[in-house]
Amino acid sequence: MSTLLSREFVYHFDAPRTLVWEALADTKRYNESIGLPKHEIREEEQPDGSVRFFATAKLGPVTLHWEDIPQEWASGRWFRHRRLFLKGPLKQLNVFVRFEDEGEGCVVHYRIDVEPAGLLGGLIARKGIFATTERNFHQVSENVEAWAKEQAETPYPTEPVTLDETHSRRLETALGRVDASRYGHGLGRRLAEWLLSAQEVDLMSIRPLKLARMWEEEERHVIELCLEAVKDGLLESRWDLLCPRCKGAKLTTSGLDELPEGAHCPSCNISYDRDFARNVELTFQPAAGIRKVVHGEFCLFGPMSTPHVRLQVRVAPGGSESVETALAPGSYRIRTLEPGPERILDFSGGGFPALSIGEAEIAVETEEPELGTVTLRNRCERPRVVIVEARDWAEDALTAHRVTTMQAFRNLFAEDVLRGGDEVGIAHITLMFTDLSGSTALYEKIGDAPAYGLVREHFDFLSRIVRDNDGGVIKTIGDAVMAAFTEPGNGIKAALEIREHVAEFNRAHRSNPIGLKLGLHAGPCIAVTLNGRLDYFGGTVNMAARLQGEAGPGEIVISEAIAADPAAAEMLKSQWLEADRQAIRGFKDPVSFRRLPPGGTAIKSASE
Repeated sequence: MSTLLSREFVYHFDAPRTLVWEALADTKRYNESIGLPKHEIREEEQPDGSVRFFATAKLGPVTLHWEDIPQEWASGRWFRHRRLFLKGPLKQLNVFVRFEDEGEGCVVHYRIDVEPAGLLGGLIARKGIFATTERNFHQVSENVEAWAKEQAETPYPTEPVTLDETHSRRLETALGRVDASRYGHGLGRRLAEWLLSAQEVDLMSIRPLKLARMWEEEERHVIELCLEAVKDGLLESRWDLLCPRCKGAKLTTSGLDELPEGAHCPSCNISYDRDFARNVELTFQPAAGIRKVVHGEFCLFGPMSTPHVRLQVRVAPGGSESVETALAPGSYRIRTLEPGPERILDFSGGGFPALSIGEAEIAVETEEPELGTVTLRNRCERPRVVIVEARDWAEDALTAHRVTTMQAFRNLFAEDVLRGGDEVGIAHITLMFTDLSGSTALYEKIGDAPAYGLVREHFDFLSRIVRDNDGGVIKTIGDAVMAAFTEPGNGIKAALEIREHVAEFNRAHRSNPIGLKLGLHAGPCIAVTLNGRLDYFGGTVNMAARLQGEAGPGEIVISEAIAADPAAAEMLKSQWLEADRQAIRGFKDPVSFRRLPPGGTAIKSASE
């Protein structure tokens, strides 16, 4: 009969528990830093809808096969992980890591349990695994403490990849093109150095929004940098179709034209549709000619892989678990790792209510909740992994909706379009139409060439202002422009800046002033490919165009949907808004809208 062998290692940190947790619970980075190999994961769906995870990895000359049991944790407190080996000298290997406050710092207990399959397994555990684990834990802990004390930039220092002469020339050539472009923003060298020095975990799915936050740079600048870097050979891009339940990328394509209408997540055992605004994400990797990233996992289901998950605990059939943890007030989603019900719970503080997990619903128990403890009861006849996740976490996904409305994407990735006949519903988009008034008279007055020069100049500043506000010019129709934004606030800010710039333009061209009419509306639409480019169609598009037709020279006309948006309303509160209601061609009932009269600068409202 096998005996479970155990060792526990302790490290006292002169750093707060929450900060130490952030580093040590990042098990993917931990495993990469200590030299563990990546492993391939095979998901095997069970008759009851749950999924088992099997892993394979090579450790030197030995190939290891095991079942990976999903990790459990209480955020900031503890995590545990089990591996059940299918063959070889070990039967199982378990890790349990506990974090406790200690004065102004904390103490971490790292326990490892090994069940050998025989004498050889026992020898490997005693002479190899335990000694190596202790050495690695203390080395990583020293690095984490230095980082927590701001004595190091990262808790997981790495040696930069050294390139041979061919790859170095390739890198410098690509870097030169990035720096010479208008989308590099002086960040090309920083990106290149990061690609060579970052852990491989960071490079498997580069998210520009996360990179921008880490670098403390504007999101648009880093997004544009990554797009340009793809064109110049530093990066490769891909489209990920994310599962709305677990947020994992279950399907990946190199182009929008390869993107299916939906996918299946074997982990959650659900099928789901694509949604440009929610679950289609553009991510990046280093170009293979710069740094090759090997496919595979360093760790499955680690706590910091899904930091919004505050609690993930396995509960036996008919069993109960009381977990010591403190959840902050906020909105939480309660679900299971397996297919099953969900529940949204708005928690105002105090004791977190006990939860009862059934086959069809998750119920809140009526008993008085205990402070600092979350009680989970499994009413099912099978084990359930219960998940409590915060709903207010900041997502770093660069959605297809956002990036395809950006000018840089439309300029650099004009060929990345939907396949012919494909349509994608967009739940909410802000559209702006502009048109020059009196352009025909202008051509007659000063001649074709000078007039066209003024028109081109107007297109240039329109495109620049739209781009600066995270939008993109979809198309031009004669002297008119159609532009798109993901947020109404960005559209309003762009419209106000355009109006101000037109006033400056006219002061510089007093003999030949221009009049610009603008209309904005927000709502749902469909995205399609038309004439080889992404375009938008639907009632929202028609309304935005019609509202532009209601504007006079120098006026901005906005829909009630735009005016009601909080960010747009904040920008408009110092503007003079005139309410109007008109019958508009193509719409059955009269339409209410707001009119901003001409003016190059903000006009105080009548109420002030």
